[in-house]
Amino acid sequence: MIATTPSAVTPVWLTNRSTKETVDAELWHSIVDKNLADWEAEWIPDLQRRLKLLNQQKVERRFWPQSRHWDWRDKLREIERRLANLSFAIVAEDMTQAMMTIDLTKRARMPGHEGQHLVYIDFLEAAPWNRNDVAEEPARFGGCGSILINAAIQQSTQEGFKGRIGLHSLPQANSFYANACGMTDLGQDATYENLRYFELDPDRARSFIEKGKGE
Repeated sequence: MIATTPSAVTPVWLTNRSTKETVDAELWHSIVDKNLADWEAEWIPDLQRRLKLLNQQKVERRFWPQSRHWDWRDKLREIERRLANLSFAIVAEDMTQAMMTIDLTKRARMPGHEGQHLVYIDFLEAAPWNRNDVAEEPARFGGCGSILINAAIQQSTQEGFKGRIGLHSLPQANSFYANACGMTDLGQDATYENLRYFELDPDRARSFIEKGKGE
């Protein structure tokens, strides 16, 4: 059963892309029913409206958001009884702005770190209005992805994994993980839909955290 309140809440800050002003937000240390209700009532209709526009504009389907088929209620149902899986959500202006699930059972593949524990990011997605790939105007809030990556690093540190994280990236997100996050691209994974696999080692994890503190 999905909880009605998060297990913990941390203050975070997003950026209003139009005004460049800082917006108060919260990092919820579990996805709860309110987040799923926002996804169903707000994310899905908004995404469908944007997909309709892309179709009307004759944008090729390969350029449509590659996470459009994700069902967050199913994803939470799959992990709700697993102690090694955790979830996070970002809430601002009483609306869920992004969500993420992680797995604590995976091991590192990067040379020099093979076999070490890491936090594996299963799924990470921002609300449609915060994404440039489906927006007919500039994305509303910036910073969702970085906040969730930071949360994964912090969880890795808390677990004793020294900040190591890993993930398989949808092609549209490759640049974000490689450039904005400084993750190492370990190439396409033939065992995982040929998606590119990325890892962040402890040194780069510290750099990512320090960069965030300076912004």
